Amino acid sequence: MESGEVTVDGEPAVPGMKIKGTEKVKVGDRIVRGENRKVVVAYYKPVGVTTTMSDPHAEVTLEDVFHYPIHLTYAGRLDRDTEGLLLMTNDGALIDAMMRGANGHEKEYIVRTRSKISDQALHQMSKGIWLKDLEAKTKPCRVERLGEYTFRIVLTQGLNRQIRRMCQAVGAEVKTLKRVRVLNITTRGLKPGMQREITGQELHDLYREAGMFAQK
Repeated sequence: MESGEVTVDGEPAVPGMKIKGTEKVKVGDRIVRGENRKVVVAYYKPVGVTTTMSDPHAEVTLEDVFHYPIHLTYAGRLDRDTEGLLLMTNDGALIDAMMRGANGHEKEYIVRTRSKISDQALHQMSKGIWLKDLEAKTKPCRVERLGEYTFRIVLTQGLNRQIRRMCQAVGAEVKTLKRVRVLNITTRGLKPGMQREITGQELHDLYREAGMFAQK
């Protein structure tokens, strides 16, 4: 964009530029968006970024760090202190399908605790655990130990700060939390602040796993 290679209807694009969705967006000679084309982008959110497009109380928001030629919305939040995968899209139907908890879509995280985590604690979390402050019990989930302080957890629900609350309930405190997968999309090849558009078979599989047909 800084070199002038991104154009909207033949005019150079600038950061923050708003478009209606009917424009022709090009990078060089390649058309990256035509009329009504649905776009899905995998973005690796860094720690410290608040998942919102506008918040006067947040030091750094998603709008400050995520840029794309057309307006995209996040499908599922990550709290400020959590890093990892956010799916950004202009397909409202896909967002709705992914956000419905009854669909049981998988989200995978890598967790590191401040002290050693016991086998009993991991077993408790995998079976479902009562969260007193939410007055709710978590659904059974897959938990795999990776080390004395680290484990992998795959959730099919999205309660507020769920993993942090689950760890607290078993006497552990989260040091770092990273989301590495949503359905079939992973952070593979991405570092904090990086992004890539989902295309081809990977996009088709995303729509299929979300219970939809891929958009053309």
